[in-house]
Amino acid sequence: RPGSLNRDEALSLYTSAQRQRTFEACVDQFPGNQSLSLTFAPQGMKPLALCSDHFAVLYSQTSKTPLVVVERLNAALLQDAKGEERTNQFYPDPRIPKGSRAELKDYKGSNLDRGHQAPAGNAPDQRAMAQSFALSNMVPQDSTHNRKIWNKVENDVRKYARRAPGNVFVFTGPLFDEGFRTIGEGRVWVPTRLFKLIYDEGTRRAWAFVLENRSDVSVGRPMDYASFVKHTGMPLLGKLPI
Repeated sequence: RPGSLNRDEALSLYTSAQRQRTFEACVDQFPGNQSLSLTFAPQGMKPLALCSDHFAVLYSQTSKTPLVVVERLNAALLQDAKGEERTNQFYPDPRIPKGSRAELKDYKGSNLDRGHQAPAGNAPDQRAMAQSFALSNMVPQDSTHNRKIWNKVENDVRKYARRAPGNVFVFTGPLFDEGFRTIGEGRVWVPTRLFKLIYDEGTRRAWAFVLENRSDVSVGRPMDYASFVKHTGMPLLGKLPI
């Protein structure tokens, strides 16, 4: 069955298939163990907390996409990730009820990629690789943006994290500006922009990229944390020292 997993196979990838009200099971993916509260997202977005082995997802049952995906990267993890075989087996997340999740058919014919928020290239083992292909970790993304422009951002973050002496935390997600569109019968929201916020725990430095979801954008210089919060309205680092 190339390209998909059945429900039992997908469920076996998770320690618990229960939908969570908190990130208690994966709090170590957040800097300072300070996880996001579900109240970070408007209740109208119907948020869920989803824990995977190496990333955490604040998920919206309204947009049927992640709102924020958080990873803890370091040199040892990325060394393990080097050479892991990419599976390309996308599947709907069995932890989310039907009708509240994206389905494979929603992306069919859209001419948009299923864009990873926690990249497959960061997965340190095959179980983590498989978890990264859940649609709860995807947003509809322009194919050139995903494969070239955003891929450069992901590679640059990996290069930095390999050199850092400690943990580097990465927050990734979509932004939906006025006039966004949807795809598929499930009406999955298509982001107008995507963001990636990087926080180096050792140096307490934070910087971010916010790029339009189009093929004709360039990466450019990163913005500082204050500018990121101003642009997005998302104080993701809370009261952490910066």
